[in-house]
Amino acid sequence: MNATPKPHIAILGSGPTGLEAALAAAEAGFPFTVYEAAPEVAGNVRAWGYVRLFTPWDLNVSPRMRRHLPSAPSSATECPTGGELVEKLLAPLAALPAITPNLRLGTRVVAIGREGLLKHEEIATAERGRRPFRLVVAGPDGRERAENAAIVIDATGTYGNPNHLGDGGIPAPGERAAAAEDGAIRRSIPDFSREAADWAGKTILLAGAGHSAQTAARDLAALAENAPGTRVIWALRSAAPAWGSHAGDPLPARAGLAADAAALASGASPAIETRRGVAIEEISRPNGKLKVVLRNGSGCEEVLVDRILALTGYVGDNDLYRQLQVHECYATCGPIKLSAALLGGGDCLTQTSHGVDTLANPEPGFYILGIKSYGRTNTFLMRVGWDQVAEVFGALAG
Repeated sequence: MNATPKPHIAILGSGPTGLEAALAAAEAGFPFTVYEAAPEVAGNVRAWGYVRLFTPWDLNVSPRMRRHLPSAPSSATECPTGGELVEKLLAPLAALPAITPNLRLGTRVVAIGREGLLKHEEIATAERGRRPFRLVVAGPDGRERAENAAIVIDATGTYGNPNHLGDGGIPAPGERAAAAEDGAIRRSIPDFSREAADWAGKTILLAGAGHSAQTAARDLAALAENAPGTRVIWALRSAAPAWGSHAGDPLPARAGLAADAAALASGASPAIETRRGVAIEEISRPNGKLKVVLRNGSGCEEVLVDRILALTGYVGDNDLYRQLQVHECYATCGPIKLSAALLGGGDCLTQTSHGVDTLANPEPGFYILGIKSYGRTNTFLMRVGWDQVAEVFGALAG
C-alpha cells in the first residue's frame, strides 16, 4: 500500500529561522519551497551585514545546523557581524543539496489566502483546513502568479517594516512627504565606514533608544571626531531610557554598548546633544533644511537638520495574512497565545519557547515563527526560533 504523500510546506523567508525550518522539512521528508524576496538568501541579514551581533557563534548556530554543516564556526566569545553570519553559516546552509533545489530567490510572497474561502467563512471547521493555501508570488521578472501549499510558515521577520516617527506611533505630520525625498529619512543603521561622506559635517536628528539607535550614536560620535561640524540631536522618547542591559550582563558586547550609549546621552561627546522625553510633533522642509518640531512637557522646540536617522524599531508585516484567521494580540501584534505567554518579560537569554499550542492560529496549518512571532516584544533570541521549528515539526510528524 502506498503511503499518503506528505503535505507541501511553503516557508517564507530564508533567514536563520526560515533555513532552520527548511532543514527540518528536509530531515522529515516534507516537500517544501522557500520563498526569499531578496536576490540572495538571508536578504534581511545582508542588509545590516556590517553590524556586529551581541551573541557569540555558539548562540547563533543551532544543533540542527551544526549537524548539516559541521564546519560552521564555534566560539563562546567571538561575535560575528551579520555579513559573517551569512558568509560562514547561512549561505553554506542554503547551498546544501537538500535546500538549494527548493529555493525561490527574488520571489516575494504578496498575499496568502485559502482557496475558495474568505476570511470570515468556515470558522473553526474542518473544511477550512482541507482547502489549500493560495499564495500570490511575484518572481524576479515581476510577474505575479498563484501557487498552493498545504502548510505555511511565515518566517519573514520584521526588518524592512519600520515603525513611524510620530507621537503615538503614527506618522508625524509631514513625515510621509519627507520620507518620499531620497535620503531625507534613513530607517536603518548606515555603514558609516563606507558612507562617511554622506553624514560628515551634517546636522542629524537621531530618533530611537534601542540597540540600533545606540549603535548609530556611538558610530556618529566616532565620525564626528574626524569630521568637524558633524552634529547629532538625539531625540529620546523616554526621559530615562533603560538601554537594554543590566548589572552582570552575560553579553559583554551588549553591556559595552549600553554603557557607551548612557555616556553619550549624558554629554560624553560634544557632537551629540540629547533631548529627553520628547515626541516628534511635525516635520517640514523650508528652504532645503528639515525642520523638526520636538515637543516635551514644557512646550515645543524647532530644530533644523540635514537628515533624519529614524531607528525606532520594526514590526512584522501582517498585510500578508489579512485574509487568514489569525488571532493577533491587540498590544504586540504577535499571535495572541504566544503574546500572552510572553507577558512575564525577562531578558532575551532567559527566553524559551512556550510550546506548539502557543504557535497555533485559528487558521489551521499557518504558523508565524522567528522574531516576527514576538511582534513588538523585543526579547527574541535566535535559539527560540529553532525551538519553535522543532515544536511545529514535532506536531506535524505526530
